Amino acid sequence: MKDLLLITPPFTQLNTPYPATAYLKGFLNTKGISAFQSDLGIEVILAIFSKQGLIQLFQDSAHPEHFNSQRIFALQDDYIRTIEAVMAFLQGKNQTLARQICSGNFLPQASRFEQLDDLEWAFGSMGMQDKAKHLATLYLEDLSDFIVECVDENFGFSRYAERLGRSANSFDELYDCLQSEPTYIDQITIQILAEKLHTVQPKLVCFSVPFPGNLYSAFRCAQFIKKNHPEMKVAMGGGFPNTELRELKDHRVFEFFDFITLDDGELPIELLYANISNPGAVEFKRTFLLENDSVVYRNNSTKSDYKQSQTGTPDYSDLLLDQYISVIEIANPMHSLWSDGRWNKLTMAHGCYWGKCTFCDISLDYIKVYEPIAAKLLVDRMEQMITQTGETGFHFVDEAAPPALMRELALEILRRKLTVTWWTNIRFEKSFTRDLCYLLKASGCIAVSGGLEVASDRLLQLIKKGVTVAQVAQVTRNFTESNIMVHAYLMYGYPTQTVQETIDSLEMVRQLFEVGVLQSGFWHQFAMTAHSPVGMNPEDYGVIPQINAITFANNDIQFKDITGINHDKFSFGLKKSLFNYMHGICFEYDLQEWFDFKIPKTTIAPDFIISCLEEEESLAFKPNAKVLWLGVQPIAEKFSRSKKGKSWEMIKLSFFDKQDTFSLNFDFNHGQWLLEILSQLAVCQNKTMTLTELKADFEKKFDDFELFWFSKSMSSLRAYGLLLL
Repeated sequence: MKDLLLITPPFTQLNTPYPATAYLKGFLNTKGISAFQSDLGIEVILAIFSKQGLIQLFQDSAHPEHFNSQRIFALQDDYIRTIEAVMAFLQGKNQTLARQICSGNFLPQASRFEQLDDLEWAFGSMGMQDKAKHLATLYLEDLSDFIVECVDENFGFSRYAERLGRSANSFDELYDCLQSEPTYIDQITIQILAEKLHTVQPKLVCFSVPFPGNLYSAFRCAQFIKKNHPEMKVAMGGGFPNTELRELKDHRVFEFFDFITLDDGELPIELLYANISNPGAVEFKRTFLLENDSVVYRNNSTKSDYKQSQTGTPDYSDLLLDQYISVIEIANPMHSLWSDGRWNKLTMAHGCYWGKCTFCDISLDYIKVYEPIAAKLLVDRMEQMITQTGETGFHFVDEAAPPALMRELALEILRRKLTVTWWTNIRFEKSFTRDLCYLLKASGCIAVSGGLEVASDRLLQLIKKGVTVAQVAQVTRNFTESNIMVHAYLMYGYPTQTVQETIDSLEMVRQLFEVGVLQSGFWHQFAMTAHSPVGMNPEDYGVIPQINAITFANNDIQFKDITGINHDKFSFGLKKSLFNYMHGICFEYDLQEWFDFKIPKTTIAPDFIISCLEEEESLAFKPNAKVLWLGVQPIAEKFSRSKKGKSWEMIKLSFFDKQDTFSLNFDFNHGQWLLEILSQLAVCQNKTMTLTELKADFEKKFDDFELFWFSKSMSSLRAYGLLLL
């Protein structure tokens, strides 16, 4: 028995658990409240995509009408025979199967295989494991297509019945669906849920609903609990209610749930548990409930939310960590990070340190309440999670990771000599210098994603992004030169954006890929949300919102742009061109070739991005910058040099890094000083030295530090790990 059962309803990711319940369980541990957690999504997937699951699936399916489903149905024995071997391979348990899969005659193939990327380009001749994962993913997607046509039209690997949750201002449609008989997927979900309830026997069941695609299943599960276990209380929290249900009025919602909480869940859940354990307690934090048949919002607790340092380390126990599956949907390097491999999820800072972007929900606590975590505590948590999960990969799920905290995190990782792999989301701001990127790479950073949004300086200013296109180009160059992959989120259709600006933005993106400073990207069409500056003050941005009565969900708002431009028509051309640019081809194509309607010529100079990258780095003296040496101690060798009958002592310092060996010659006294100072600047030292302090130490013995610091030899050393941060 446990006090609480924490559930993520179907479906989110296949390769790694959504972290909300792990965060909550880690917090509950600090309060001595027992909890069990379950990702119903992966458990339902494992039940369907098994030998017995497919036998049942084909038996219960409707007669296929389309040729593709008829083909899959005819080949059902091949699917049933191969499914468990394929799932084991995708779980990392059957790696030798890769050669079978790549042979071409092991997997049954349907329409998804007709859209194969150039596998030689994507995986080369030796990328056998990734190529096999990609083919196995297509195999699963064929089965998914069959399920959608013949079993359950709402099925999707990372969502279920998403349409019912997206912008559902009224509860009517979802409520009506819940009155119908459970679907095939529902039945499997409820069967697994029933077993959990019988085993755990919780007092409170908490559903974390991050996305619209989790909403229907959460309600269907809650409906089952209410009918069969009326003694259990049921609550919902998570990203969806936090953004969509802030204006909830429909009392029918509480036929399914007793409580719906908003924003950070730690204190609300602690108080719900206290209320259930002690019915006389009436304290709530940001909680909707039903009183006298009316929906009320209770926020009467005087307790403050917990600081991030008080919430504990995320706890992944109970979850089936060795049974998640790694898939590669498309040959895109950043997308493969999302879906391939197991990542421990952590947050460097609650909220966003920038908090100004006009398309973002900056009025809500998850963005506006900014609170970083100390780097030492972060790395403590990383070490605890490595011990628990056996995984050394981390995805920091920040809105935008703060550069200063990333620097301190990297230093702490290096000081503890941890071997970890990590990636995160950033803003492309000028703080990301070459040296900082070098440090991040040394600590295990492999990729960053960031919002370029609309590659137009006018619109970036309107968005209040705080960056320029030139700055983005320079920062992405710094990351790329440090071998850190860069993904850009791209946007079109922002209010008042003209056709010319859309085309110019595409040209900027083309040039960024052509010069090689971007490796991945994705175009999103602008969506107006209720809690963003655009949504709250639409008249300031030239949009006319469509006002609906809100009794249930409210986030995405339909609107008309006063420009009258139909931005939808640009979608296909933008995405097709980007797909080719990511493959490193078609840069020479005229932009008109991507569209089947007339577009204007770009006004961007063909060498605009190159010229941005050619700007000389400032040689200004940065007195407060920290100086750090990431290399190993060099070997010193004394020698003499003569000229015109005079001789003097020199020193050769031989440096070694993981890939190279190089030597630098110095005047003997300068070389001896440098040899000694490098040991003090080593990353293993807990105390860092500023450039001013370094200069003062140098000038105790010598003159003109600047002449020495900016010399050719020291510039060479700067390229091999002597960093200014």
